[in-house]
This record gives sequence, structure tokens and C-alpha cells, in this order.
Amino acid sequence: MQDFSLSFAQPAPALTSGRQKLASALGALGALLLLITWVGGRAVAPAPVLLASFGLMAVGVWLFVREEYLKHPAGIRNNGVWFRSLTARGVWGWVLGVWLTGFYVCLYWFPQYLRGLIDLFGPLSQLLRARAADQWFVYGTLYTAAVLLMGVKFFFKYRHNRYQRVRTVSVVFFQLWFAWLLPALLVRLQQPELYFSYFWPLSYYQGTPMAYKGYASSDLGLFYFFFGLIMFFIGTPVLTYFLGKRWYCSWVCGCGGLAETAGDPFRHLSDKSLRAWRVERWMIHGVLVFAVLMTALLWLNVAVGRGILQQFSEAFYRLYGFLIGAAFSGVVGVGFYPLMGSRVWCRFGCPMAAWLGIWQRKKSRFRITTNGGQCISCGNCSAYCEMGIDVRAYAQRGQDIVRASCVGCGICAAVCPRGVLRLENGDIRRE
Repeated sequence: MQDFSLSFAQPAPALTSGRQKLASALGALGALLLLITWVGGRAVAPAPVLLASFGLMAVGVWLFVREEYLKHPAGIRNNGVWFRSLTARGVWGWVLGVWLTGFYVCLYWFPQYLRGLIDLFGPLSQLLRARAADQWFVYGTLYTAAVLLMGVKFFFKYRHNRYQRVRTVSVVFFQLWFAWLLPALLVRLQQPELYFSYFWPLSYYQGTPMAYKGYASSDLGLFYFFFGLIMFFIGTPVLTYFLGKRWYCSWVCGCGGLAETAGDPFRHLSDKSLRAWRVERWMIHGVLVFAVLMTALLWLNVAVGRGILQQFSEAFYRLYGFLIGAAFSGVVGVGFYPLMGSRVWCRFGCPMAAWLGIWQRKKSRFRITTNGGQCISCGNCSAYCEMGIDVRAYAQRGQDIVRASCVGCGICAAVCPRGVLRLENGDIRRE
């Protein structure tokens, strides 16, 4: 029996136009070429197929952006996010989640099943790195393409907001240059493959004795090793004092870049409950302690001459790599975008976010100020906070928001219809 609505408003609004469907079809066709190559296990005409795949996806994104945003007045349009199956934990959301999770499982533990994709990216790897492709080059390229293409969508969606435009350009630049092109060119020049936008403990290998030994043969490698430690102990406290953790989590980090661009359609799915906040505090600081202990054990093992601690410290390192470095940051962190929102890893598991959050909460000039008298309790701010902060509760009390988890993305202020929220740098007094 069909249910009928007596509402004057259309309960099931039309969410896409004909041109948007065409754009979606082109993008899906580009993705299908990659999927066929993955499932087939071999690449046919790698260079033309790869070019066609990325070309179709780029055209599809641009046509969708033109129809969705550029033909309408500037302003944030989140129409229908709770009606779409993809963005409302519907069938397509679960399908995408399973597909992403399966890809990450293959990436980390069964790379032999990515043989077709690895061969497909071979010509591009030879062009940039002068060596054969591997699963990590495939992953880095797909990751960068997602940030770039969805970054275009994000840029025009928020084109009326200067802060959003600037930080989108920033995360795309850091991902494209520091996390993809520069490491590839260094490999081509017979240098270590270095990622200057990732520091210890996010890059947990970087602070270990194995990293020091591996980088010791190159002056650039040694510089990178100590650069990461300096950024952790000195750069992070100083920059966070002036700018808050947004300088890294929203402007530089590749994890945040993917969450802000490709993950933007899922930001409203973050859990806003008090229980989630309690779990978040224990988990993220627990991971930071785990990373520090793991690294300290490895160095202690070296200090005592690789004696009785060797097997224990190395087992601890492998456990961290499996649970945090792979299962949490990749499989759950990205695979669960359509189910738990775009910042699962940043909110619950990233040790760098925990370290930044400690400084932001205790010693930073950054806060989101509120003008409670103007708040109409619409709830937009809380709904679109990807970190699960109940922003409305602060706004209703007229209380400044100084939370360790806040990444300073500014979306809460952007979606507020009354201008209640404002990202500011003030003094360091805390209420």
C-alpha cells in the first residue's frame, strides 16, 4: 500500500536534473574503467585507459559543478542530504562503504589483487618516478585525484566564502605537491621518498630508529628526519598558539584534505552525542600514548644493544602498524565515510590531532566566538560539524567554543544564517 503525504511541500524532492545525471554517468563511467581493470586483474592499453578514466571523471565533476552551483546564486546548498541514499546511510551509502573498505583491505594486506590497477598506473609511474608502479603509487595517485576533483566541487560550493576558498586551495596544493609530485620526483632523483606534509607521530615510522638508519645515507633524509621532530616539538606548539590546530588539520594534512573535499557530502553523519565525545577523548589520547610508548620502546631497545627488549618492541611496533596505521586510519578512517562521517580518523584516532588538540585547548589564541543573542537555534552549525561538536549548545549560551577536537574548518560559521559564529584569535584566557 502506497503512503500519500498531505504536506504542501514535496516530501521527496527532485534531487538531480538531467544534466546532473549525465555528469554523474560520465564520472561513473570513468570509475567503471578503473573497476574493470581492478576486477580483471590486468591492464589493457594502460596509458589511454588511465587518461580516459581520469578525463571522464574530471568532465563529469565539472559538468555537475556547473549545473549544481554555477547556475545558481552563490550560497551553501545542502538540499536533500537526508533524502539521498548515498549521503543518508542508505543502500548506496552502504555499497560505497563496502567498496572503499574492500579497497583498503586489498591495499594493505592483499596487494596481489590490485595487480591490474598497478599495471594501469605503470606508464604514469615511469613518467614521474622512472620506476615501475606499486600499490602505494596507485593509492597516492587516486588519493590526490580525489582531493583535486572534489576540491573543485568544494571550492565552487563555498565560493562566496573567502576562508573556504583559501583553505581549499591550500589543502589541494599540499596534497598535489608535497604528498604526490615532490616524493615522486625525489625517487626519480635517487633520493628517499619523503613526505614533508606528514610528521611524527602521524607518520609513526618517521620518529623510529629504523627511519633514522634509512635516512642516514642522505643529507636530505637526515634533514627530513629532524625536520619532523622539530615540527612536533617546536613548530606545532608555536603555530597552534597563533592559529589553532586548523593550520595543520584544515590547511596542510592530506587526511584532512580528503575529509574536507571528498568527505564533504558526509560531514553531517558525525555522531553528536555526549557518549561519542567521551569515547573520542579516551581513544584519541590513548592512541597518542600508544605511539609515544611504541617509539620510546624502539629507541630503548637500541640503547640497550638490542637485548631483551628487541622482540617486544618490534612486536609492539607491528601491532601499532596493523591496528592504527592500517586498520584504523585507512580501512575505518576512509571506508566508513558514508556511515560515520568524514572525520572518523581525525576525531577518534589521529595522534597528531591529539597533540594539536592539547595545545589548542590549553595554550592557543584561536577560538570560535558566539553572539548568542542572534542565535535562532536552527541547528545548522551542529548538523554540519564534522567533528561532532554540538555547536548550537555553545551558541545558545553565548559561550566561545574552545574545543580540542575543533579543526577550524569554519563550516559552522559558513552555514549560520544569522552570523552568530566567528573564527577569531584572541587572548589565551579560558573560561
